[in-house]
Amino acid sequence: MGYAHAALRKGRHSRAGQVYLVTFTTYRRQPHFADWDIAVDGARHMACPENWRRSPLLAWVLMPDHWHGLVQLGEDDTVAARIGWIKAQAARQLRGLHPGIGRVWARAYHDRALRAEDDLLRCARYLVMNPVRAGLVRRVGEYPFWDAVWV
Repeated sequence: MGYAHAALRKGRHSRAGQVYLVTFTTYRRQPHFADWDIAVDGARHMACPENWRRSPLLAWVLMPDHWHGLVQLGEDDTVAARIGWIKAQAARQLRGLHPGIGRVWARAYHDRALRAEDDLLRCARYLVMNPVRAGLVRRVGEYPFWDAVWV
């Protein structure tokens, strides 16, 4: 993580049980996941329950050049550790399956702890509506690379 990104996180603490809205982008915003095969493999890995045993993934969407997720942080886990691990594992798997892909993820990520007054379902709906707002589909049900525990 670059100095500027590390400086932004100085003094921030991860809290077990807290739900975080997390976003990270592909390297140089390359639309890796516009390719169907890469998107299928990326979504399969990112949504795999084994990857989220310590900190449950409540909702997610994989866009052509970024990923959004709602993550409930578990005990003995941090946002930085969970996101760093998932990005590294996904990149390793994708490079194995698609050798020409190159670098997959940008170094940084953005996270926001949801406040008590935030409506979790409203945030999840906003997250999974990204493909509609981006003009990729007309209805969220037409987009295959998302899920939520409430569905």
